[in-house]
Amino acid sequence: MQKILIASDHAGFLLKESLIKKLKDNFDFEDLGTKSTESVDYPDYAHKLSEKVSSSISARGVLICGSGIGMSMVANRYKNIRAALCTNEEMAKLSKQHNNANVLVLGSRLISEEEAIKCLLMFFNTNFEGDRHQARLDKFNDVKI
Repeated sequence: MQKILIASDHAGFLLKESLIKKLKDNFDFEDLGTKSTESVDYPDYAHKLSEKVSSSISARGVLICGSGIGMSMVANRYKNIRAALCTNEEMAKLSKQHNNANVLVLGSRLISEEEAIKCLLMFFNTNFEGDRHQARLDKFNDVKI
């Protein structure tokens, strides 16, 4: 069973809990918080998950906040993180096939529970195509600042 790290802020808490409950037979979730709908700062949870994923070749994760934008911004600051904000199955599929994304980001205020489940299943059941896409990924860390 695939292990998936999962974290949310208060806005994503209910969706996170629902995904864990409904997909517990499909995946082994490691819940990194938050533990309630009480207001928290999303970067704290994005950092917690991103540190774990960036330090392990095989780790994969899901981040959930209200829009998904903040979590995406924080996660993508980490080397070796390719966080993809997805609102439908096709985005989830392409983010894995073409970009080898390793963190799925969902915006709880922008996606239904049903669509979030579809995205998660598609994301974690799709493989990276490699080949021409790998050459593009190799350029991700060629930052010239």
